[in-house]
Amino acid sequence: MYAVISTGGKQYKISQGDTIRFEKIPGEIGTSVSLDSVLMFSDGNTLKVGQPTLPDVVVSGHIVEQDRAKKIIVMKYKRRKGYHRKQGHRQYYTAIKIDAIKEG
Repeated sequence: MYAVISTGGKQYKISQGDTIRFEKIPGEIGTSVSLDSVLMFSDGNTLKVGQPTLPDVVVSGHIVEQDRAKKIIVMKYKRRKGYHRKQGHRQYYTAIKIDAIKEG
């Protein structure tokens, strides 16, 4: 059983028991979260595809981590001009453990 959900402008294929890092979702660690923008759902026998979402399928889970990702370096450089800029960035994320995918 798996589902494809959309959150934070990205799409994720998830199964029960997975721990996935999403874009920042407000909430404390241990708080339950329901993700209702399910684009596709499969229970092994049937496959349902939303137009664009499935209103009767809900993915539930709980927050296990609120943190920031590793630093990435953004470098701008123009040759022979003496121009260079270095900037770092750390993206906020929320790790969610998927408890159940419920249909109906």
